[in-house]
Amino acid sequence: MAHLCGLCLALRKDHGQLARIVTNYDGLLISVLTEAQAGAVSGSRRTAGPCALRGMRTASVAQGEGARLAAAVSLVLASAKVRDHVADRDGLLARRPVAAAARRVAASWGRAGAHSGSAVGFDTDVLVDAVDRQLGIETLAGPGTPILTVTEPTETATAAAFAHTAVLAGRPANAEPLAEAGRLFGRLAHLLDAVEDREADARSGAWNPLTATGTSPTEARRLAEDALHGIRLALREAEFTDGKLVHLLLAHELRRSVDRAFGPVEHHPPKSRGFLPGCGMFLVLCCSCQMCCADEYEGPWSRKKREGCCNDCDCDCPCDGCDGCDGCDGCDCCCPCDGC
Repeated sequence: MAHLCGLCLALRKDHGQLARIVTNYDGLLISVLTEAQAGAVSGSRRTAGPCALRGMRTASVAQGEGARLAAAVSLVLASAKVRDHVADRDGLLARRPVAAAARRVAASWGRAGAHSGSAVGFDTDVLVDAVDRQLGIETLAGPGTPILTVTEPTETATAAAFAHTAVLAGRPANAEPLAEAGRLFGRLAHLLDAVEDREADARSGAWNPLTATGTSPTEARRLAEDALHGIRLALREAEFTDGKLVHLLLAHELRRSVDRAFGPVEHHPPKSRGFLPGCGMFLVLCCSCQMCCADEYEGPWSRKKREGCCNDCDCDCPCDGCDGCDGCDGCDCCCPCDGC
């Protein structure tokens, strides 16, 4: 909430009340990533006054360059989205006076986003270019077009935004892994939107990337799972002062988003082991630290696929191949290898 409110207030401060309507959950990730790398430096939070959306309570909110970058990205992408709806003559935008007003708002947001981006050293042209290419790619896409061709502009835009948080935080070595995490986040977000909108788009006749390219739900899920796994691997390559919230949002919450969009995975487990063989396998898994450190292991008795307890944690551990146990407080996973 500190980052969501910080984004909203950054938009109001720099661009006026109307700009606050572009506040979104995806945008706040930019602010979260910046603070996670830089840490709680002086001036990174302030106390905001009462707000109706917080039940007229005050709150500590994020401020600074991370919030301003999040505002710039949100404005530019919102501007592009409005232009897209105007071009499609959606709803009330089919009326010329409404469309003209929407175009003026979109142009204003685009200029404001470019100004805010420039103030923090971010060239928003990469976002504008990605959106412009998206429209052309969607026009040409048809059955047989690889779905990743359609998601590429979104991937490019989010990669640039994620990477720039490393610049703002003074951690240039993080730029490459965060660009990879951003690229895959853009892919995943595009796929999840397509899956969730597919039925509604079919009813309304709107363009949907999965329908247009003939991509099956099975293939879409495979790509989503690969992207989710890739994001986790990329985040392990980045260094954070405090990565708990990043881990919660980009590991746990994305996992829930994938399951919500596609439904739970149906498993067909092999025949379970007997008691004694299972005990033997349990000892092997414990002694080899697979139960905490492995990306995936087979349950000793059930033989169901399970994820290592510390697989997602951003902490340090002497175990070879383990990302840690000591720092698991604050996340949803627990570790059986106390002090490994």
